[in-house]
Amino acid sequence: MTFENQLFIPNKIKYLTGESRPKVDCILCEVYKNNPDVDNLVIWKNDLLAISANLYPYTSGHVILFPTRHITDTREFSDDEVLQIHKLQTFTIGVLKKLYNPGGFNIGYNIGYCSGASISHVHQHIVPRYERELGFVDIISGTKIFIEDPQVTMKNLRNAFKDFKI
Repeated sequence: MTFENQLFIPNKIKYLTGESRPKVDCILCEVYKNNPDVDNLVIWKNDLLAISANLYPYTSGHVILFPTRHITDTREFSDDEVLQIHKLQTFTIGVLKKLYNPGGFNIGYNIGYCSGASISHVHQHIVPRYERELGFVDIISGTKIFIEDPQVTMKNLRNAFKDFKI
């Protein structure tokens, strides 16, 4: 099923086309640097990695993990980044399961424009999936309803990550 409308993120098309994107070279690099010109939903970060709530989530609890250095492909990861992103992914799944209790997860990377990547800086999506994601409005009107603001997701998860160390 495709959704013609999205009630929570009606302005994403402006973001995708660049109309409402901040005028920066790389949004994720600027998020990590805490640039006030970009939306910052960072939950946790260290010298190599960061995790952020997704500004345009597919479901409640949708997060992205990304290296702090600007790379565009997973083949550019250092050995330390590979190990740490796996540890961060594992911890994140545990936190999301505890706080959101999804029935499963989609985990992956969109590498390159044709894959759907709207940001060239490589990042891993962790998307919680729920048994009854589609409701009456979704099916009848082709409209997706999001029940949690990404700011709330960020606040919920920050507390769970406050003592996390790799």
